[in-house]
Formats: sequence, C-alpha cells, structure tokens
Amino acid sequence: MKLNAGVHHVSLNVDDVDACTRFYVDVLGLEELPRPDFGIPGAWLSAGPQQIHLIHTDDHSAPAGQHFAFRVEDLDATREALQTAGVTVSDAFEIAQVGRQAFLHDPAGNLIELNEPTR
Repeated sequence: MKLNAGVHHVSLNVDDVDACTRFYVDVLGLEELPRPDFGIPGAWLSAGPQQIHLIHTDDHSAPAGQHFAFRVEDLDATREALQTAGVTVSDAFEIAQVGRQAFLHDPAGNLIELNEPTR
C-alpha cells in the first residue's frame, strides 16, 4: 500500500468557527465548501485540490509547534499583502536547498507556514 496520491484534507480545531472561516476565506482567499451537519459547528474550505476542515472545540489550545504549510509563489508579496490586511507575519528566512519560509497564526492560534520552495 502506498499513500502517495496527496493529502486530501487537514482538520484544525478552533474555538470560533465563524472568525476562523472569515480569516481563511476573506484574508487567505480559500473557498468555503458545503459541509454536512455533523452535530457540531465547523466549516470545510478548499485550498486548491486540498481542503482544510475547521472543527469547533470549546477548550481549544493550539499545540506548540504543530503547523501546516501553504505553498506560495512569491513569499515577499504574500507577506506584504497579509501585513497590509493587518496580519502579523514573521520575517522570512531561508533553509538551504529547501526554500524560504515565514509563519503566522489563524484567529484560533493555529500556526501556519508560508513556504516558497527553492526552484
């Protein structure tokens, strides 16, 4: 068995589904998708062929260091656009032969990496 067809989705616990949905849709540009009623608040978002599923958790505390990454074409332009929108983004740094990275948090405190791979 090989699980090499790609990641379908990542789920994130959040304490405010509405605020996080608005952040991912209005600030990061993801598309909200229809979501079945599972009996708990949540949202499904499209990030290209992958998805992010937000799941409401009352006692959410973002795990230290746990993160996921968005691939970006131009890290500097992405950082500038986010900062203009009022989002705090770390300074960019480079990892040799890997690429450039910067980090930010969603409204629930989940850590997000912006990754511009080495070409």
